[in-house]
Amino acid sequence: MNAEPVCIKDLEEIASRVMPSGMWDYYDSGANGQQTKAENESAFGHYRLHPRMLRDVSAISTETTVLGQRVKTPLGVSPCAMHRLAHDDGEAATSRAASRSGSIMILSTFSTVSLEDVIAQGSGRGTQYWMQLYVYRDRSVTESIVRRAERAGYKALVVTVDAPVLGRRLADARRKFGPPPHVQLANFFTPQRSTAGVYLDPDGEFSKTFGANLDRALTWTNGIDWLRSITSLPIVVKGVLTAEDTRLAIEHGCAGVMVSNHGGRQLDGTLATIDALPQVVEAAGDQIEVYMDGGVRRGTDIFKALALGARAVFVARPVLWGLVYKGEDGAYLALGLLQKELETAMMLAGAPSIADIDESYVYRPARRWVRLEPAKGGSARRIAAKL
Repeated sequence: MNAEPVCIKDLEEIASRVMPSGMWDYYDSGANGQQTKAENESAFGHYRLHPRMLRDVSAISTETTVLGQRVKTPLGVSPCAMHRLAHDDGEAATSRAASRSGSIMILSTFSTVSLEDVIAQGSGRGTQYWMQLYVYRDRSVTESIVRRAERAGYKALVVTVDAPVLGRRLADARRKFGPPPHVQLANFFTPQRSTAGVYLDPDGEFSKTFGANLDRALTWTNGIDWLRSITSLPIVVKGVLTAEDTRLAIEHGCAGVMVSNHGGRQLDGTLATIDALPQVVEAAGDQIEVYMDGGVRRGTDIFKALALGARAVFVARPVLWGLVYKGEDGAYLALGLLQKELETAMMLAGAPSIADIDESYVYRPARRWVRLEPAKGGSARRIAAKL
């Protein structure tokens, strides 16, 4: 009899053996040489913890506030498409697991369960649901999703801004990956609903469906300002990696930014998210909330991100691996493993509450990265990134 998984890496190993190769490749692959995907995980190892002793850790609390609402934990579920590739219950199972955990769940536009059915699985349990958005060439499609999210009770809109086109994921390109016939994009195409203005590739290739619909001319003005003009929901911009874009998010009235590189699936060679986080936090100040996803596999990863200024930390692949393992219970196990590891890290570091965790608990590598900034005369001067 196989032992119960005791860490996220156990779940990953199980999922890699169980899933059909095409579906595994879709979830697991990064862009091009997969440098950023790998460094999302490995970069956490460059940060060292600075624990304090003889603190009263007899009672640990992971409660915090996100967008002004109290949540049980700063650990949430990041948006990821097509959960039914992992389990027949798809995002409905993920929703039930998130609601049992007290997590925030961000639902992907490319969900395989409708946004109404997903939130219904966790209603009344105090879980926050946010709706991830892409802005489409046909703005009526995006507005329709916004209106449905508002009616259903979603508390924020999370606009993914790092994907005007899909990154070059070589495994998917070789297979011309598309979901199997029983896996439908339920917010657009079901037996009951076919959204006008959305192109569905007749051969089922997901990259072509994605690329044909997204607005590549999107800007802060014609995208974010437009969204703010049609909804009162808070807007979080997902895909921010720089101080410059953080300041623009503040200027354009966003409620939060998510430091994310799409799990290393878009532009290969960017900073790992834990390396990009400090400059975003510094630029945000107290004007805007900062969240992070990418490469989180341990409770100490969450602790480090919180110490560097993230208000909440999100995971996607670990939840999918849990779904593969045992559906709702597997996804709940994945979140529970990370939650327990976070609590243990808090005890051992001497931080009994989330409010106690600050930068004093972590050592950062000094001048790990250097940025070249254009200067007058065409030369470049070297700027040590504040990472």
